[in-house]
Amino acid sequence: MFEPVQENPYPDSHVLGEGPEPHPLLRPVLPLLGRWHGRGQGEYPTLEKDFRYEQEITFSHDGRPFLRYEARAWLIDDSGAPVRPAGREAGWWRVTPDASLEVVLAHPTGIVETYVGRVSGTSGTSGTSGTEIEMEIETKDVSLTPLAKEVTGTRRRYTVGAGEMTVLHDMAAVGQPLQHHLTTHLRRRPPA
Repeated sequence: MFEPVQENPYPDSHVLGEGPEPHPLLRPVLPLLGRWHGRGQGEYPTLEKDFRYEQEITFSHDGRPFLRYEARAWLIDDSGAPVRPAGREAGWWRVTPDASLEVVLAHPTGIVETYVGRVSGTSGTSGTSGTEIEMEIETKDVSLTPLAKEVTGTRRRYTVGAGEMTVLHDMAAVGQPLQHHLTTHLRRRPPA
């Protein structure tokens, strides 16, 4: 006979005030907490044409000094209607005492990226619209499964302020040098 499933005593918190208190090391990145949704545009020299997409990004925590991260995107047509699923990634953002970042992201396409970076700007304790932060992370290493597309490096810049997030993503892949790939503009969604 199976034991009844107990409710998780350590749920991830998507907004401040729910679940466990954030670890003090998370203070520089508190404005990231929550669910973000928006649209973006992508380009790359190896693609026949530019593309548009929608994306949802979620940052949460469980009281320890790292954030849980998940992002999913889907291509859209000119009218904004969904066409098909696109990129997906999940990972962990660790914050060190000097506000440095160590990030691990995994993709279902056989790519795992490790990043290092820094948080700059001002961040309050509320994680609300009055704070502004900027983070830039650059790949330290990229690991690929045997059939994964060749990606040799990426760089991302996250800017958060007034309830909005902008993500700029540069990529070096399939023989191309590091260059612009994606720009996404997202807004914070209210808690579910």
